[in-house]
Amino acid sequence: MDGILVIDKPTGPTSHDIVQKLRRILMQRKIGHAGTLDPLATGVLPILLGKATKISRYLMGQDKAYEAEMCLGAKTDTLDAHGSFIEQNDVHVSLADLINSIKKFRGTIQQ
Repeated sequence: MDGILVIDKPTGPTSHDIVQKLRRILMQRKIGHAGTLDPLATGVLPILLGKATKISRYLMGQDKAYEAEMCLGAKTDTLDAHGSFIEQNDVHVSLADLINSIKKFRGTIQQ
């Protein structure tokens, strides 16, 4: 089978987990993904099948956009969204302060 599947990856599995599951379901040996999503991330995960795996390098080089949700003033025992809250503080931030603090996340970023 040759082609591209667009998967809406849920929170939990890694991109590799999705590929492995589809490899078994589709009985496809030549399969890969064009972008890695963290297990906590959700979003579009292009899955490449057969001859389509040859275009991976072109897809990987394309611009990407991310959307984030934040909870200011909270700390969890795992330092991520899946932990239990161990500390919560009221945070008062102006819109200008928020805009200034997120500027470093715009543009080209090496991850």
